[in-house]
Amino acid sequence: MSARKISAVLPEGIHTVVLGVGDINGIMRGKRIPASHWPTICKDGNALSIALFALDMTSDVWDTPYVNFDNGYPDMHMFPNGQIYPLPWEEGVAICFGRAEGMDHKPVPIDPRGALIDVLERATEKGYEINIGTELEFYLLDPETLRPRDSGIQVYSLARAAELEHVIGPIRRHLNDVGIPIEQSNPEYAPGQVEVNIRYGEALTSADRVIAFRGLIKELALANGYIATFMSKPFAELSGNGFHAHHSIMKDGKNIFSDGGKLSAIGMNYLAGMQQRMCEMALAASTTPNAYRRRQPYTFCPINNSWDYDNRTVGIRVIEGSDHATRVEIRDGSADCNPYYLLACQIAAGLDGIDQGLEPPPPINGNGYETEDADPLPADLGTAVELAKNSDFMKGVFGQDRLDILIGQAERELGFMADQVTAVELERYLTNF
Repeated sequence: MSARKISAVLPEGIHTVVLGVGDINGIMRGKRIPASHWPTICKDGNALSIALFALDMTSDVWDTPYVNFDNGYPDMHMFPNGQIYPLPWEEGVAICFGRAEGMDHKPVPIDPRGALIDVLERATEKGYEINIGTELEFYLLDPETLRPRDSGIQVYSLARAAELEHVIGPIRRHLNDVGIPIEQSNPEYAPGQVEVNIRYGEALTSADRVIAFRGLIKELALANGYIATFMSKPFAELSGNGFHAHHSIMKDGKNIFSDGGKLSAIGMNYLAGMQQRMCEMALAASTTPNAYRRRQPYTFCPINNSWDYDNRTVGIRVIEGSDHATRVEIRDGSADCNPYYLLACQIAAGLDGIDQGLEPPPPINGNGYETEDADPLPADLGTAVELAKNSDFMKGVFGQDRLDILIGQAERELGFMADQVTAVELERYLTNF
């Protein structure tokens, strides 16, 4: 995947460029650069600490083998790597997606984006272009109460959609304007919850779009008086936020997952590969203790690696129809996970399935929550961590340094949660013992 050459000439009227990359959690971080300095950035890059790839969601850092206090958390360079788009809601400001490069002009070994690049190079060698469509859910909350302003479940309700149009309308329009092609939006299965679908595209581009999408939605929500959150399970009694990925493969201009609108043999191989690794790679799909609160029966979040045709109770859903629309949807991702790691694992597992000629078991043809013919997905972060630690597959996809950092963050989160005394404990025990 070669770097793109970016023009040092900015669109007329631009005085500031937002340049960023995705961190370990898929949060876009970077700098705001004045237009006068942009030509220098295009030539020499922008220096910032490699710690960006080794800090948690609160920006706390910890020692890792690659970057630590002993080596002083050294610099890397961030270079422009995408088209420059003026931000419609911020006059004179443009955004550009970036890429990371070490001071030695080589890829940064702990950059999550690199894991997906490596997997896609394997696909390219086979003449494949992996296409991914993404669906992400999020909540719009009142900034003071941090709760939804509306009430009741009104999934797909056009009346509820109209109520939210003052904020969702600008999200659809403006994201299209900055190169993130939005197909549709709808109210989801909880008050304040929305789903927005991004049109399919080449896998690395799709992952980059998810990084920018989440950051820009938070900006647009704030500009319209809301807090947007992609947290997996912000409310115990309400629906969680998912990240569904739709996979297909193009070769010689054709979708090879389609055989006359039915899933082809090679599509079945790919599905079988993902199914085989789905439990093992759970850490890539759900990275916090909170994310595993989503994994409950009858919540439209999968609890096992079952598959079926057009069935929303399973882990892997096959969607058939026209040649261009035939695809495989894997449904276990949490909306706050890192898209580079999620897609890298899913694609690598699918490619293994093709290489090994794997065949899935028969579809369940029923309720995925009740089937006994599927492996249960990890129900807690600790189990997912142990699976990742013992996984040669995960080590091969991530590289040891990246995997160690993600596992290290997960173990720190588990320790942090274990050290808390919760409000529920105080309510039940403080005055009763």
